[in-house]
Order: sequence, then structure tokens, then C-alpha cells
Amino acid sequence: MTSTSVKSTQRFWHRWWRPILISAVALLLNVIMYVFMAPRLVLRLGRFGYVGAFVVAAIANATILIPVPYYPVIARLAQVLNIWVVILAAAAGSALGESIAYFVGRSGKGIVQQSTLNDWIQRQMKHPWRAPLVLFALSAPPNPIFDVAGLLAGVFGVPLWVFLVSVFLGRIVRMGLVVLAGLSFAWI
Repeated sequence: MTSTSVKSTQRFWHRWWRPILISAVALLLNVIMYVFMAPRLVLRLGRFGYVGAFVVAAIANATILIPVPYYPVIARLAQVLNIWVVILAAAAGSALGESIAYFVGRSGKGIVQQSTLNDWIQRQMKHPWRAPLVLFALSAPPNPIFDVAGLLAGVFGVPLWVFLVSVFLGRIVRMGLVVLAGLSFAWI
């Protein structure tokens, strides 16, 4: 290996070790929570029904930059309730919870660090037709990057309705994947 490739590899790991570690820990917590969630607890959660899916998703997504493992609850609720309504309720709660990051961004406080990714998101949020596409694309897969996008959407004045609709549609995709995974592992 040349010294240039070694430095490149070191830069890669220096930049990405924290996000990779946080993602791995979040995934592990979700799997543990799913496996050890007692069937009686699922039936009790089912009593809260679709409102429970909405509230759990809203509270979990109201935290900024701290992953909260709520996917197992949504996945288990879909095993005892109508999956389509669970998906819509969780997506709506998730979009509402993410609006906290949006409003923090609207307050105008500069809490986002400068990075290449943040600069790219910042450029996208300035364009009225690209902002909803980027918000949708970043809100669909489970990733912590979306909090930054939500903050920047608020900072750059993306209309609230554009933010909420884009995030809601992206979260329908995400919750659909969570429910599908939960139904696939219903035997556990």
C-alpha cells in the first residue's frame, strides 16, 4: 500500500467510525428489544391501537441526534393490528416528531457543524423543487442524517407543509419496511 492510500483509509475511518458505531448500536438495541418483547406486552400495546403507534413514533422522532429504538414496537403492533393503518399512524407520528428539528432550525441557532454532507444538504434546501425530494430521500431509510436535513430545512425556510408532506411520504416507505421486517420475523 502506498502512503496516499493509507492516509485515505485513515481519513475514511476517522470520519465514519462514529456514525457506523452509532448505527450498529441502534440496530443491536432494536433487535434486542424486538426479541425480548413479551407477547403479553404486545397485546397490551395493541389496546392503545393506532394512537399508540402514532405517539410512540412521535416521541421517538422528537429527539434530535439521539436514536431511540421504537421500530420493534411498530413491528409488533403490526402483528396484532391492521398493517396499513399502523404504517400510516406511525408515519404521521414520525413526521410530527421530526418537526421538532425543523422548528429548532427555524429558531435560527447555528448548531449544525460544517461538513461536506451538511454543505450539500444546505445547497439542496435552498432550491424549492429539490428540497422536498431530498427530504423524502433522506427520511425514507433509517439514518441519523435526517436530523441535520430537518434542521437545515428549518434554517432555510422550507415551508412547513412541504417539510411535513415530504417527511410523511418518506416515512410511509420506512414504516412499511419496518412492518415488513416485523412480519417476516413474527415467529421469533
